[in-house]
Amino acid sequence: MATQSAHGLADTVTTHPRPDGRAWFVLGMLCFVYVLNFLDRQLLSILAKPIQDSLGVTDGQLGLIGGLYFALFYCTISIPVGWLADRTNRVKVLAFACALWSVATMGCGLSATYGQLVVARMTVGVGEAGGVPPSYAIISDYFPPGQRGTAFGLFNLGPPIGQALGVAFGAAIAAAYDWRLAFLLLGGVGVVAALAVLRFVPEPRRGGLDGPLTAALAPATPEAAGFMATVKMFFSRPTLVLIAVASGVTQIVTYGAGNFTTLFLMREKGMTLQDVSLWYALVVIFGMGGGIYVSGRVIDMFTRRSKVAYATIPAISLTLAILPFLGFVWAPTWPMALMFLVGPTFLNYFYLSSAVTLVQQEVAPHQRVMSGALLLLIMNLTGMGLGPTFVGFVSDALRASHPDNSLQLAFVALAPVYLVAIGLFVWLARVLRKEDRQAGAAAG
Repeated sequence: MATQSAHGLADTVTTHPRPDGRAWFVLGMLCFVYVLNFLDRQLLSILAKPIQDSLGVTDGQLGLIGGLYFALFYCTISIPVGWLADRTNRVKVLAFACALWSVATMGCGLSATYGQLVVARMTVGVGEAGGVPPSYAIISDYFPPGQRGTAFGLFNLGPPIGQALGVAFGAAIAAAYDWRLAFLLLGGVGVVAALAVLRFVPEPRRGGLDGPLTAALAPATPEAAGFMATVKMFFSRPTLVLIAVASGVTQIVTYGAGNFTTLFLMREKGMTLQDVSLWYALVVIFGMGGGIYVSGRVIDMFTRRSKVAYATIPAISLTLAILPFLGFVWAPTWPMALMFLVGPTFLNYFYLSSAVTLVQQEVAPHQRVMSGALLLLIMNLTGMGLGPTFVGFVSDALRASHPDNSLQLAFVALAPVYLVAIGLFVWLARVLRKEDRQAGAAAG
């Protein structure tokens, strides 16, 4: 049996033993760090209402600090970090990044002005740029092809768990004490996690679980991995560019709505911080968490038959998400809104496991961290940069004429973005189907 590699070669699928206990332990450690990564990132949106009350910031300012400002630093720094990690020890890069963003998170809790909060958040973005791309590559060297979709599906439970814990504990701490304490405590946990990564996560051998032809593409030394060679390879491949752009457009919805959902539920639906800490947390952990886990299993199942599933599965899930998303936005009460929210929360994230698995599967081992960083650059600069910024400015623009539901109307303005994302995934499906046919003709 053969699979078509990213470079037009047929890689013979090597049978590997199932991942051992060490691989699952490392995956658990990396997932925990990802939980902290996303928790610290989302804490600002979760505590938006008390931060607004304390520092006097507008929806547009919140959108900028959680969107464009953060994304510019996060995405720009991820490229040199990816280049460094491809040439050095990926575990050490990850541990240092975790320590940096955790200290910066504590700085958010000490901010007395909007300007200080902006600087602290930018530093969080610099640190978090070194979190996810090295983890992608480490996981690829602990889990063989055919099992990476499941591994990445489990790893990508980090965002829903992080967001749910942030909602539950961040909101509870803010309600009982002060919003600043939530930043200080969770930042401290991250510093401890960084030390644990250094101590307990071994650096795996690059490409040790790949097929012989894919492994042969690796350079003799890590230093030989070229920065521009990887950039040119990535942007010359329609498959990689399309999956990144389609995912980025999807993230306009997920980040745009996600960064304002807590504020929307509290200000326009009447929820309290105590309500949010329980009920919204449950929606996130079961909806988003369930969707990401299921998507990883589904990706592994269907891509064994054809790579086209990397595109068709996200296209179908996003199509199914549109109506419940609109139901959430227009629901008259917060309990009904949360019921509708389960649907898009489950369906909106199928793209993530698909994008990560496809990119890691299609590039050579020595280009995985950089390729993951380029994927995140396009996804996050598009989604994180535009989504929250768009929603915040639309809400501010409509606040005078619609003071009671400006965020609701801003959410409605996100709905057409679903159609653009679906169209891009359909386009990707056509490209992948063409590659499959070419691979079959070459094999024949």
